[in-house]
Amino acid sequence: MIEQVRKIIPVLLAGGAGSRLWPVSRDQLPKQFQPLVGSLSTYQQTLQRVSDAALYAEPLVITNEDFRFFARRQAEEVDIIATVVLEPARRDSAAAMAAAAVLAERREAGSLVLALAADHVVLDNDRFSDAVKLGAEAAEQGNIVVFGLTPTEPRTSYGYINPGEPINGNEDLCVVEAFVEKPDEETAISYVEKGYLWNSGNFLFRSDVMIAELAAHAPEILEAVTRSVDEQESDLGFVRLHKESFEASPKNSIDYAVIENTKRMAVVRGHFRWSDIGSWDAIWEIADKQENGNAVEGQGIFVDSEGCLIHSNSILTTVVGAKDLVVVATKDAVLVTPRDRVQSVKGLVEALKDSDHIHKTEIHRRAYRPWGHIEQTDSGQRYRVSHLKVEPGHRISLQQHYHRSEHWIVVRGTATVTIDDQTRLLTENESIYIPLGKPHRLANEGQIPLELIEIQTGSYFGDDDIIRLQDDYKRS
Repeated sequence: MIEQVRKIIPVLLAGGAGSRLWPVSRDQLPKQFQPLVGSLSTYQQTLQRVSDAALYAEPLVITNEDFRFFARRQAEEVDIIATVVLEPARRDSAAAMAAAAVLAERREAGSLVLALAADHVVLDNDRFSDAVKLGAEAAEQGNIVVFGLTPTEPRTSYGYINPGEPINGNEDLCVVEAFVEKPDEETAISYVEKGYLWNSGNFLFRSDVMIAELAAHAPEILEAVTRSVDEQESDLGFVRLHKESFEASPKNSIDYAVIENTKRMAVVRGHFRWSDIGSWDAIWEIADKQENGNAVEGQGIFVDSEGCLIHSNSILTTVVGAKDLVVVATKDAVLVTPRDRVQSVKGLVEALKDSDHIHKTEIHRRAYRPWGHIEQTDSGQRYRVSHLKVEPGHRISLQQHYHRSEHWIVVRGTATVTIDDQTRLLTENESIYIPLGKPHRLANEGQIPLELIEIQTGSYFGDDDIIRLQDDYKRS
């Protein structure tokens, strides 16, 4: 029986991208915030996994500026309160881990910290909690604990861990003999035969221990991040780390900065199912299979097909007479690739970035805003039609345009519309015209979401024609 441990501070690292999962994962809404497996995003699934109040404290979420409102909203959707910390620049995982350790140490000296990637899938939550409790025993003793998984096959896409001597006689808790990089196929086979474990890249440690190891092996990172925490600001409820201080940190991963240098590593052998869902074949592997090994996420039908994946939450997608094929459909892009070529999707995205289709690597047709979302449904040379949803209690910025006018038609809820110094209420089926150049604002002061159809007409529709005069969310 694993004894109860003191509360652990979960830290979700949620600032990365995932180009291998295009077209679902894009720069402005990457894979951790997408429902890739099931109805919730992996970020929300991770929050739920660490929601047991008897074991875990309130989580910290480390993400970047672009995702701040989305990270908070998705946490609220699963009834979890999280402290969202904003990285002002991308400095890789070592700086993020340093921020987590320093913030946790400020919350409670010697805190236990569970650092988790927000884009991983873990099945068997009870077994995951058992692994965390076992790891906490070693972390309390001053070890940095990594979670390893028994390989089901010789995968070349994962790093491996060579477990050493058991700790306290427990075969599921060992010192780490060595970390090894992603191997070729022959080497991977030998690792599996020797009893190596897959490296999940998730860690459990005492905050003071991680700080001490950073001081020993990556002092410049620790110094810069500590200054950024010292000079943090509270901004609309977010913790904003100091930009100039944080940018002074060298770019490095926690693996290279600390994990491969410290002598204080231990590994827990996890008995839960896990995937880092780094590519579409990984989604197929963990998905529930139909007859003939086919898997569907969303709307899809197979005929005379085998070993295929359909991922479509937008349109009905069908596959006939295919084998080992991946088909991914969004509202504005479709990907079709053999399962054994999914690693090439990253190269495809790079090619798209150098083409006229660069915008399809960055944004979806539905763009999320602090106040809700806007989804483009049609466009032409001098018009654009969109669906707007404004959450209760929110409003868009007071703004004006020099190259477009707008028509708003309310389809649900009640809109409070201000044009110049005039304000009026619009209910369902009512509409209003906003002339070019007029300052205007849309607000939802009701209790239900407000939905509108927006028709814009004019010569230019770029975001740089949105002149914000006042904004609740401090956007420029």
